[in-house]
Amino acid sequence: MLISLHIENFALVDCLDLEFPAGLNVLTGETGAGKSIILDALDLALGGKVSGRSLRTGASKGRIDATFSLTPELQKWLQTNQLDGTNDTLVCSRELTAGKLTAGKGSVRNRSRINGIQVNKQQLESLRDRLVEITAQGQTVQLGQANVQRNWLDGLGGGNLIRCKVAVAQAYEACQKAKQILEKRRQREQQRQEQLDLFEFQAKELREAQLDDPNELDQLEQDRSRLSHAVELKQQSYEVYQALYQNDAGGDACADLLGRAQQTLEEMVTYDEQIQPILELVTGALAQVEEAGRAVNAYGNDLETDPEQLQNIEARIMQLKQICRKYGPTLAEAIAYDQQLQGELDELSDGGQSLAELEQNYAAKQQVLAEQCAMLTGLRQKVAKKLETALVKELKPLAMDKVKFEVDISPMTPTAVGSDRITFMFSPNPGEPLQPLTQVASGGEMSRFLLALKVCLAQTGDAAPEYGATMVFDEIDAGVSGRVTQAIAEKLYQLGAQPQVLCVTHQPLVAAMADAHFHVNKTVIQEISEITTTATERTVVRVSPLAGEQRKQELAQLAGGKSDDDAIAFAESLLTQAADVRSKLSKTNRTRGKKLVKS
Repeated sequence: MLISLHIENFALVDCLDLEFPAGLNVLTGETGAGKSIILDALDLALGGKVSGRSLRTGASKGRIDATFSLTPELQKWLQTNQLDGTNDTLVCSRELTAGKLTAGKGSVRNRSRINGIQVNKQQLESLRDRLVEITAQGQTVQLGQANVQRNWLDGLGGGNLIRCKVAVAQAYEACQKAKQILEKRRQREQQRQEQLDLFEFQAKELREAQLDDPNELDQLEQDRSRLSHAVELKQQSYEVYQALYQNDAGGDACADLLGRAQQTLEEMVTYDEQIQPILELVTGALAQVEEAGRAVNAYGNDLETDPEQLQNIEARIMQLKQICRKYGPTLAEAIAYDQQLQGELDELSDGGQSLAELEQNYAAKQQVLAEQCAMLTGLRQKVAKKLETALVKELKPLAMDKVKFEVDISPMTPTAVGSDRITFMFSPNPGEPLQPLTQVASGGEMSRFLLALKVCLAQTGDAAPEYGATMVFDEIDAGVSGRVTQAIAEKLYQLGAQPQVLCVTHQPLVAAMADAHFHVNKTVIQEISEITTTATERTVVRVSPLAGEQRKQELAQLAGGKSDDDAIAFAESLLTQAADVRSKLSKTNRTRGKKLVKS
């Protein structure tokens, strides 16, 4: 439900803060007063199109915040989209910023946020239908869409139909998966033997290579380097040994020098203990040098030249590099390919399911899908009969007492939503055949049909979740007679209990039924220009909640165009009549419940 709407620097609005209660909210005012601007602002906050005229003239920034109450379904949507949903409200914001002038025209940059977090267009479109549903005169595009008609019908079916619809979607997904596997296998069957021969050759080559260590090539190259330089390494290790530990040429080795230094320091420390740390350092260095000398000597003694081992290493390196060129480029990737190849061989050699088994599996999945679709069709047919009866009943008070309506359910290829093509068939005049709704209904008939349909949906209390709790009607009552207007007013009031309706109207009968009444008008104010700092006249839109005498005056204006005693008296009679009708409708609504979904 829409709780509030904050509009700042949008079109002719400088700043507006509106609060909307539950129930039927009406906006009235003269033609051109700005009523549609309020609805346009709500549309913009929920992802509507931004134009160069969206930002108020002279303003650099604008903003619209639409605050909604948070339901469990909306909470789940926020969590799915990783958006903040810790508060009790959901705020959709649209920020407008003036861009650069291009060819003399200004552009407007915009940014959308949900609970302060920036979102993309797809996220906002996904959320929009969960928040509001806007209906206006001439809205035929939505009614003509087969998927919309199907969703409306399914929205009346209750939990059993919804669960069956989920089962159909699951069966369809399983069927499509089985079909894809089968088609892939059929395509492979044509080249199976050729592919099998190639894979078997590759598997044999990789198996013979005995690949198990992805670091083997690096280790082999290190071994090759050591063996191929064994003579140099032996000579160099001997030179290091001579320098560190024992110099056969008669000179002093490093260990000899350190030994003498150690002796001298030992004599010195007897006279001055401050030398002790230095003695310890030299003693440690001597021990390390002696250990290094012995180690390098042992290393040199162990080095052997082994031409045969070197040859074997060279051959193995050559083999592994060839493997890497064909299946790598790295040894690790070649090992991974070897493992993947086993799965490919299993599938090609019937190690997995055979072609016949895949065909049987696909046929079984098709059978399950057909059975689930048949169940869904049966449920839809039952709901369709109830909708036909209920909708005709709702249309009769709307000057359509001779109307005929049927839901045509014809078969089609199964999809994730069933195997039914849903078409609303309509005949407004006696003797005329039933035809698709959008082909024969006039604009006024279409609007009344929409209104009656939404009343039927609301009466179930179990409407499809894609439809928002706040319904918006823009002059849906235009061009109809007083008797029909009263019927429209009553149905709008019924919808307001679901829990909220916003309605722009010029009809006093509709306005009198409202739970909350707002007057929209344009006024001229003196405003200081940011550029010239001089006062200029500006037109702005103002919205005032009406109650008591103010509301009577507005109803009088709507009814008679002037506020004389007769018009005021008529307005008072409208309010009294509306109160009686609301009381009767409230009692009726409490007893109807989910009448359409009961068997």
